[in-house]
Amino acid sequence: MKKFISTALGFSLIALSSYSIASTSNLITEETKVVNANTLPFDSNLAKFENYLGGWTSTFGGSADKPPVTDVTLFEKVLKGKALRTTHSINNGAYGGESMVYWNNKNQKLEFYYFTTADFFTSGWMEFISENTFVAYENVSGESAMSSGISQVKSTSTLEKDTMTVSTSYLKNGVWTEPESRVYRRTTKNVVFK
Repeated sequence: MKKFISTALGFSLIALSSYSIASTSNLITEETKVVNANTLPFDSNLAKFENYLGGWTSTFGGSADKPPVTDVTLFEKVLKGKALRTTHSINNGAYGGESMVYWNNKNQKLEFYYFTTADFFTSGWMEFISENTFVAYENVSGESAMSSGISQVKSTSTLEKDTMTVSTSYLKNGVWTEPESRVYRRTTKNVVFK
Protein backbone atom coordinates (compact mmCIF):
# COMPACT_ATOMS: atom_id res chain seq x y z
CA MET A 1 0.00 0.00 0.00
CA LYS A 2 1.31 3.46 -0.85
CA LYS A 3 0.59 6.54 1.22
CA PHE A 4 1.37 9.96 -0.18
CA ILE A 5 1.45 13.50 1.12
CA SER A 6 1.94 16.63 -0.87
CA THR A 7 3.50 19.92 0.01
CA ALA A 8 1.22 22.91 0.43
CA LEU A 9 2.16 23.91 -3.10
CA GLY A 10 1.45 20.43 -4.47
CA PHE A 11 4.80 20.21 -6.23
CA SER A 12 5.88 16.79 -5.04
CA LEU A 13 4.54 13.56 -3.72
CA ILE A 14 6.55 11.67 -1.14
CA ALA A 15 5.95 8.01 -0.43
CA LEU A 16 5.63 7.60 3.32
CA SER A 17 5.35 3.89 3.87
CA SER A 18 6.95 0.82 2.45
CA TYR A 19 5.26 -1.02 -0.35
CA SER A 20 5.40 -4.57 -1.65
CA ILE A 21 6.06 -5.76 -5.17
CA ALA A 22 4.90 -9.26 -6.08
CA SER A 23 7.03 -11.36 -8.38
CA THR A 24 6.53 -14.87 -9.68
CA SER A 25 9.14 -16.33 -7.34
CA ASN A 26 8.91 -14.28 -4.18
CA LEU A 27 7.67 -11.16 -2.45
CA ILE A 28 10.06 -8.21 -2.42
CA THR A 29 9.65 -5.41 0.09
CA GLU A 30 11.20 -2.06 -0.77
CA GLU A 31 11.54 1.04 1.36
CA THR A 32 11.21 4.35 -0.45
CA LYS A 33 13.74 6.91 0.74
CA VAL A 34 13.72 10.62 0.07
CA VAL A 35 17.17 12.16 -0.27
CA ASN A 36 17.60 15.92 -0.19
CA ALA A 37 21.28 16.69 0.16
CA ASN A 38 21.04 20.27 -1.14
CA THR A 39 24.51 19.92 -2.60
CA LEU A 40 23.78 21.74 -5.84
CA PRO A 41 24.35 25.49 -5.81
CA PHE A 42 21.47 27.92 -6.09
CA ASP A 43 20.59 29.30 -9.48
CA SER A 44 22.53 32.58 -9.79
CA ASN A 45 19.33 34.61 -9.30
CA LEU A 46 18.74 32.96 -5.91
CA ALA A 47 22.37 32.76 -4.75
CA LYS A 48 21.98 35.54 -2.16
CA PHE A 49 19.67 33.25 -0.17
CA GLU A 50 22.52 30.83 0.59
CA ASN A 51 23.33 32.46 3.94
CA TYR A 52 19.66 32.42 4.97
CA LEU A 53 19.40 28.60 4.75
CA GLY A 54 18.52 26.75 7.93
CA GLY A 55 16.26 27.32 10.90
CA TRP A 56 15.27 30.61 12.52
CA THR A 57 13.09 31.52 15.51
CA SER A 58 11.72 34.66 17.12
CA THR A 59 9.55 35.20 20.20
CA PHE A 60 7.68 38.48 20.34
CA GLY A 61 4.64 40.23 21.75
CA GLY A 62 3.05 39.07 24.93
CA SER A 63 1.23 41.13 27.50
CA ALA A 64 -0.96 40.64 30.55
CA ASP A 65 -3.84 39.44 28.35
CA LYS A 66 -1.92 37.85 25.44
CA PRO A 67 0.75 35.15 25.53
CA PRO A 68 3.98 35.67 23.57
CA VAL A 69 4.17 34.47 19.98
CA THR A 70 6.93 32.11 18.84
CA ASP A 71 7.62 31.81 15.12
CA VAL A 72 9.85 28.99 13.83
CA THR A 73 10.98 29.26 10.20
CA LEU A 74 13.01 26.99 7.92
CA PHE A 75 14.70 28.15 4.70
CA GLU A 76 15.50 25.28 2.28
CA LYS A 77 17.13 25.07 -1.13
CA VAL A 78 14.89 22.92 -3.37
CA LEU A 79 14.35 21.85 -6.98
CA LYS A 80 18.07 21.56 -7.76
CA GLY A 81 18.70 25.12 -6.56
CA LYS A 82 15.98 26.59 -8.77
CA ALA A 83 13.79 27.56 -5.81
CA LEU A 84 13.78 28.48 -2.13
CA ARG A 85 11.14 26.94 0.11
CA THR A 86 10.31 28.50 3.44
CA THR A 87 8.01 26.91 5.97
CA HIS A 88 7.04 28.40 9.30
CA SER A 89 4.78 27.74 12.25
CA ILE A 90 3.45 30.00 14.96
CA ASN A 91 3.08 28.74 18.54
CA ASN A 92 3.89 25.12 17.80
CA GLY A 93 1.45 24.82 14.90
CA ALA A 94 -1.45 27.10 15.82
CA TYR A 95 -0.85 28.76 12.42
CA GLY A 96 1.64 28.13 9.66
CA GLY A 97 2.53 28.62 6.06
CA GLU A 98 4.77 27.60 3.22
CA SER A 99 6.35 29.68 0.45
CA MET A 100 8.05 28.80 -2.78
CA VAL A 101 10.36 31.49 -4.20
CA TYR A 102 11.61 31.17 -7.77
CA TRP A 103 13.13 33.28 -10.56
CA ASN A 104 10.60 34.21 -13.28
CA ASN A 105 12.60 34.53 -16.50
CA LYS A 106 9.77 36.28 -18.34
CA ASN A 107 9.28 38.98 -15.67
CA GLN A 108 12.96 39.03 -14.64
CA LYS A 109 11.95 38.95 -10.96
CA LEU A 110 12.05 36.76 -7.90
CA GLU A 111 8.43 35.73 -7.41
CA PHE A 112 6.67 33.63 -4.79
CA TYR A 113 3.48 32.09 -3.54
CA TYR A 114 2.71 31.75 0.17
CA PHE A 115 0.02 29.32 1.33
CA THR A 116 -1.29 29.26 4.90
CA THR A 117 -3.20 27.03 7.28
CA ALA A 118 -5.78 29.85 7.42
CA ASP A 119 -8.14 30.67 4.55
CA PHE A 120 -5.87 32.94 2.56
CA PHE A 121 -2.70 32.93 0.47
CA THR A 122 -0.41 35.56 -0.95
CA SER A 123 1.60 35.99 -4.11
CA GLY A 124 4.18 38.58 -4.92
CA TRP A 125 7.72 39.44 -5.81
CA MET A 126 10.89 40.35 -3.99
CA GLU A 127 14.15 42.11 -4.63
CA PHE A 128 17.51 42.29 -2.92
CA ILE A 129 18.32 45.90 -2.12
CA SER A 130 21.77 44.98 -0.76
CA GLU A 131 23.87 41.84 -0.31
CA ASN A 132 22.07 40.98 2.93
CA THR A 133 18.65 42.68 2.66
CA PHE A 134 15.62 41.77 0.59
CA VAL A 135 12.16 43.34 0.36
CA ALA A 136 9.02 41.28 -0.35
CA TYR A 137 5.80 42.76 -1.77
CA GLU A 138 2.69 40.57 -1.32
CA ASN A 139 -0.91 40.66 -2.50
CA VAL A 140 -3.34 38.85 -0.18
CA SER A 141 -6.06 36.59 -1.63
CA GLY A 142 -8.86 35.09 0.42
CA GLU A 143 -10.11 36.17 3.81
CA SER A 144 -9.79 34.88 7.35
CA ALA A 145 -9.82 36.31 10.85
CA MET A 146 -6.03 36.65 10.56
CA SER A 147 -6.08 38.51 7.25
CA SER A 148 -9.23 40.54 7.91
CA GLY A 149 -8.99 43.76 5.91
CA ILE A 150 -5.37 43.17 4.84
CA SER A 151 -4.86 43.43 1.07
CA GLN A 152 -1.07 43.88 0.83
CA VAL A 153 2.03 43.15 2.89
CA LYS A 154 5.52 44.61 2.62
CA SER A 155 8.41 43.11 4.57
CA THR A 156 12.11 43.86 4.72
CA SER A 157 14.50 41.14 5.91
CA THR A 158 18.10 41.92 6.86
CA LEU A 159 20.67 39.24 7.69
CA GLU A 160 23.54 40.08 10.04
CA LYS A 161 25.68 37.08 11.03
CA ASP A 162 23.36 34.79 13.01
CA THR A 163 20.42 37.18 13.31
CA MET A 164 17.76 38.20 10.83
CA THR A 165 15.62 41.29 11.42
CA VAL A 166 12.24 41.31 9.69
CA SER A 167 10.19 44.51 9.53
CA THR A 168 6.61 44.13 8.26
CA SER A 169 3.83 46.59 7.31
CA TYR A 170 0.26 45.74 6.30
CA LEU A 171 -2.14 47.62 4.02
CA LYS A 172 -5.26 47.18 6.15
CA ASN A 173 -8.54 48.79 5.09
CA GLY A 174 -6.61 51.10 2.77
CA VAL A 175 -4.07 52.33 5.37
CA TRP A 176 -0.48 51.11 5.86
CA THR A 177 0.30 50.05 9.44
CA GLU A 178 3.46 51.11 11.21
CA PRO A 179 6.25 48.56 10.60
CA GLU A 180 6.58 45.81 13.21
CA SER A 181 10.14 44.48 13.67
CA ARG A 182 11.17 41.06 14.91
CA VAL A 183 14.63 39.60 15.43
CA TYR A 184 15.13 35.96 14.46
CA ARG A 185 18.03 33.83 15.68
CA ARG A 186 19.41 30.53 14.38
CA THR A 187 17.61 27.46 15.74
CA THR A 188 17.33 23.70 15.38
CA LYS A 189 13.63 23.72 16.40
CA ASN A 190 11.21 22.00 14.04
CA VAL A 191 8.45 23.67 12.07
CA VAL A 192 5.22 22.05 13.34
CA PHE A 193 1.81 21.86 11.67
CA LYS A 194 -1.15 20.62 13.74
